[in-house]
Amino acid sequence: MSETSDSTKAVGAQDSISQEKISIDEFGRLDLRVAKVLEAEAIPGATRLLKLIVDLGSEKRQLVAGIAEVYQPESLVGRTIIVVANLKPARLRGVESDGMLLAAQPPGGKPILATFDESVPPGSKVR
Repeated sequence: MSETSDSTKAVGAQDSISQEKISIDEFGRLDLRVAKVLEAEAIPGATRLLKLIVDLGSEKRQLVAGIAEVYQPESLVGRTIIVVANLKPARLRGVESDGMLLAAQPPGGKPILATFDESVPPGSKVR
């Protein structure tokens, strides 16, 4: 029987990671970009969704994110976030979302936005 480290046990206890591993080429297909939140507002009739307008450096995009239970729209304006920029657009509650922001969600916890400690220009590639 092999031993596992405490950190491995902790990860396994939190969330079973059963997804198939991907190659570096597959990961490279993701276009992760730095974005600055320019506008944020609640979506009428949706308790969890916010509509964001973000600056990706060369363009502005509209995103829909399920973070309204944790973040007030006005607290997001001016924040620097990470966006999956090459995700196919989707409609959520009748509102188009052209990308996805990244957030962590601890077991039993609420979403926490992935952000930066230092200033990073919008549009910068995240690797």
